[in-house]
Amino acid sequence: MGARMRQMSKMRRAVTALAIGATLFAAVYGLAASLGVTSGNLGAGDSAVAACQSGGLTTSYATTYSAAANGYEVGVLTVSGLDTSSPTNCASQPYSITISGAANASLAELTGTTPASGDTFDADFSSANVNAASVTGVHLVIG
Repeated sequence: MGARMRQMSKMRRAVTALAIGATLFAAVYGLAASLGVTSGNLGAGDSAVAACQSGGLTTSYATTYSAAANGYEVGVLTVSGLDTSSPTNCASQPYSITISGAANASLAELTGTTPASGDTFDADFSSANVNAASVTGVHLVIG
């Protein structure tokens, strides 16, 4: 009879531990689910955030030869297709442009403000000394 009592006691402890674990999991999951993302706030989660324009943007950059780098470096990067005239436009918005390389690693970043009018703007990466052959991507965030 003593062995049976010990076995029942172990089962009660296991059931109690499972119940406590399930309660803690539900509480943490509920807190995480309450986090949200909006266009004005950062947080954990994912959400569709309205863009300041419906059309896409294009980027291009000029290169200059650098004897010190023994190759070409990124100069002025031009962003084209900017909407500065529709009701929900990208005029006078803060931006961040990152030039990335292998494994999406940041090679250089510039910040600024989009122009109040016009459909292009430039970001000068000349002083960043980024080897053009290392560039695999350009990331632009506006707003």
